[in-house]
Amino acid sequence: MTTLKSKLQEDLTAAVKERDELRSSTLRLTLAAITKEEVAGKTKRELSDDEVLKVITKEAKKRREAADAFAQGGRAESAEREKAEGEVLAGYLPKQLGDDELNDIVAQAVQEARAAGAEGPRAMGAVMKIVNPKVAGLAEGGRVAAVVKKLLAG
Repeated sequence: MTTLKSKLQEDLTAAVKERDELRSSTLRLTLAAITKEEVAGKTKRELSDDEVLKVITKEAKKRREAADAFAQGGRAESAEREKAEGEVLAGYLPKQLGDDELNDIVAQAVQEARAAGAEGPRAMGAVMKIVNPKVAGLAEGGRVAAVVKKLLAG
């Protein structure tokens, strides 16, 4: 059984052979982040595929935020590079939910939470509790929270 980490390592080897600098440096950095996570605790351990996905998600998010920061700072070239690295990583992540799918899931959760008596500011937490397991890895937390706020306000 191939783990996600070993797939990343194989793809890195292939990228190096193909002299694909963008892909090889992105995968190198991601594998370094995975290794760092593996040695972070008291004992070294192998990360599960789910944990590796979380690292990749975090790395992809870093790229998106850096791309935005560079774009705002007028550094288009650096922004493009970060965006391209983010796209390399996105290839390893589950397909993200579309806006309509996310809205449907959140709308259903809002109904469930209200049916359970959640109102006002506390409703946000109740809705997030219902939504998070359903969208884990398929939509970014900030995006989910924004939709929840919008639907609760409406």
